[in-house]
Amino acid sequence: QVQLVESGGGLVQAGDSLRLSCAASGLTFSNYAMAWFRQAPGKEREFVAAINWWGGGSTSYQHSVKGRFTISRDNGKGTMYLQMNSLKFDDTAIYYCAATYGRGGGVFTTISSYTYWGQGTQVTVSS
Repeated sequence: QVQLVESGGGLVQAGDSLRLSCAASGLTFSNYAMAWFRQAPGKEREFVAAINWWGGGSTSYQHSVKGRFTISRDNGKGTMYLQMNSLKFDDTAIYYCAATYGRGGGVFTTISSYTYWGQGTQVTVSS
């Protein structure tokens, strides 16, 4: 059974940093492209960042987080990360990790591309 478990969320002030983790089990992690999505209250789930199966420089970011967030992965540990710096009030959301079979080393930015999802971790940024 595939499980994705997010951790690292919390309540922070604007300008602070957080590091989210997504621990995967039940799959061969290195075969899967991964991503972070988020959903703010009253809004649809949106793409945040994605990384290909081996993480070798193939990443993609939503425009609003580029330069502030960094996605990475450790295939040996079966874990993906999202380093979030200079957090803003608008970053407040539930953050979800997602996984899809690697398919040629690409990165995928749409919800429909992903097969497996975690339960989410809450990030709250106070202004």
